[in-house]
Amino acid sequence: MEAGEYALMDEQEGSMWWYRALHKRLIAALRPVRGRVLDAGCGTGGFLRAAGQARPDLALSGLEWDAAAAARAIAKSGAAVARGSVNALPFASDTFDAAISADVLCHAQVDPAATLGELYRILRPGGFVVVNMPAYDWLLSAHDHRVHNARRMDAAQVREMLQKAGFVRVRTRYWNSLLLPIMILERKILNRGEEADSDVKAYPPLLNRALLSVLDIEQAALPALPFGGSVMATGERPA
Repeated sequence: MEAGEYALMDEQEGSMWWYRALHKRLIAALRPVRGRVLDAGCGTGGFLRAAGQARPDLALSGLEWDAAAAARAIAKSGAAVARGSVNALPFASDTFDAAISADVLCHAQVDPAATLGELYRILRPGGFVVVNMPAYDWLLSAHDHRVHNARRMDAAQVREMLQKAGFVRVRTRYWNSLLLPIMILERKILNRGEEADSDVKAYPPLLNRALLSVLDIEQAALPALPFGGSVMATGERPA
């Protein structure tokens, strides 16, 4: 990503509604997991910090390509963060009990098949993977270009991608469903130009709380809806 986008992420991921909702969902997905967990493409460490606070029983590690972002992640989370590419993970096989890949497989420099193959390799038999992907290729926008996203996928595409990598018991679910109409309006009509501001920014506190509350209600009280701005998937390496 651009250096400015890493700076925005570092500033906002602890408070911005979207990051907080994402982190809650990732932590919920890890509920059955014990042991060592890798955040592959950890950025500036927001999830590592949130997960460390919510699950102090987990042994958390991160991997990040950008040196400045990796340093920020270490300072923010206190976790061990290695530098390297998700396309060729610098870890031994059968090392981790779970791995996270949150909005990483969408990046232009990432080979999704290679990365999923690497995540499969470093997981122990029976290990658990959690993937989050931005949904719908037709929603590619100026923000995607800023953060070097090259692809967005629907749930069927994400499921097929994990199954081809060898993962079993793959489950997918859309989220950010209730806010999808606003997302479409903002991305495709109001801010469709290439010079549009980043989606990562400081929101007015009342609006930030309202948007987070909508996603909290969606997570807690609604069944899975067949659409949404993101897709979260889980799978297992066969035991």
